[in-house]
Amino acid sequence: MIRTLIVTVLRLALRIYFKRIEVAGSEHVPSTAPVIFVLNHPNALVDPVFLLCLAPRRVSFLAKAPLFRMPVLGSLVRAMDSLPVYRRQDEGEDVSKNEETFVAARHLLAHGGTIGICPEGVSHNEPGLRPIKTGAARIALASVSTGDVSNLQIVPAGLYYTSKTHFRSSALLYFGNPIFVNPVRLEANGSPPREAVRALSSQIESKLREVILDAQHEEALHTIARAERIFSAETDSDDDSLADELELQQRFVKAYNVLQERAPERLRRLEVRMVRFEEELRQAGVDPDELSPPKSTAAVFRQVLKRSALFLLMLGPAVLGTTVHYPAYQLGGYLATTLSRDSDDVISTIKIISAMLLFPLTWLALALLSYSLFGWLPALLSLLLLPVCGYLAIRFFEELDQSLGGLRALAFFLVRRRYFVRLLAERRAIRNEILSLGKEILVAAE
Repeated sequence: MIRTLIVTVLRLALRIYFKRIEVAGSEHVPSTAPVIFVLNHPNALVDPVFLLCLAPRRVSFLAKAPLFRMPVLGSLVRAMDSLPVYRRQDEGEDVSKNEETFVAARHLLAHGGTIGICPEGVSHNEPGLRPIKTGAARIALASVSTGDVSNLQIVPAGLYYTSKTHFRSSALLYFGNPIFVNPVRLEANGSPPREAVRALSSQIESKLREVILDAQHEEALHTIARAERIFSAETDSDDDSLADELELQQRFVKAYNVLQERAPERLRRLEVRMVRFEEELRQAGVDPDELSPPKSTAAVFRQVLKRSALFLLMLGPAVLGTTVHYPAYQLGGYLATTLSRDSDDVISTIKIISAMLLFPLTWLALALLSYSLFGWLPALLSLLLLPVCGYLAIRFFEELDQSLGGLRALAFFLVRRRYFVRLLAERRAIRNEILSLGKEILVAAE
């Protein structure tokens, strides 16, 4: 009951914080067999929450031991059936206790359960996958080799964030092809051989790289993101999924690495060209997604009129929702900036936790004020309506921003048509250069 309530609240928090969430590859998760999920870890406590709320199976986690001793958070971690992991980097921890954790994990798997592990060990800001720890491989091999567990599968789960620190960005949870774990001859002390552990860990790392965006450097990540934005905008497709976006960026990562080795000067020229193109868009005040010729001026204005009517209906609740929630929103942003200490991987975690605390406190305070002034019925209505007004405020400003963007693009097209057409031609030329480089790489690889 407690777990169900926590998962429901966390799922709602994710859906509010992220504008778009997708889950892909669920067909790779077995419905009944024991499973170890291995998950990349770029976004602190938000990462396991995604797996907890959106995986097609009930998941228990291996979590670092200090979390179990934290006020409130420790109770939540235990309510999720988590198992403690004792790490050397955590001061005062006895790593020998991990043997008890491994036994408990084998017991859970033997009863058809699933375990979630972040094998990188720590959350981080690096653009790619960090070297993984061997815990997942050791648990898996020991479980099947003792005969306690059969048909064990390791399922890689990749998290891809379009912007992990920003409110109302997008996120993808992507399950890859499972790894079937075969038994090995255990050593005298009951541990799996180091060679087998290293081999399985290497296989886990390889499979994880297939479901994440694994760039080597931050500079490469920025270049790849620019290329994907230009390439995708030129295709003018409205139904591309985040899985498609991730796959495209993965191909760009491979191409980038090859170009950096074989044609660094040509890659540099392409990078300069893309930066210059985005700077021209910024100076024109046009978002890259808005750079497309309108189908007709009349159609644009009809859409604007429809949205204007919707805005009028939403205006009152949106103003109320903004006024009520703005102080808590600003305080949450301040706490995230202050407490994160420039670590981007924890910003979203702090924002979500602060929102889950500050917003309900705001609703409760206003309900108590309403009760003292007007009685219990207005207080009850405020508790019901204030969260709805807050969400309507979010939707109002998103729709307003989209409408203003469309009007800016239309005005740019009408007033500076020649410049608009030149930018369209430049985007198409950059896309053709990307395609040309891709074909040359394929030819060279044959």
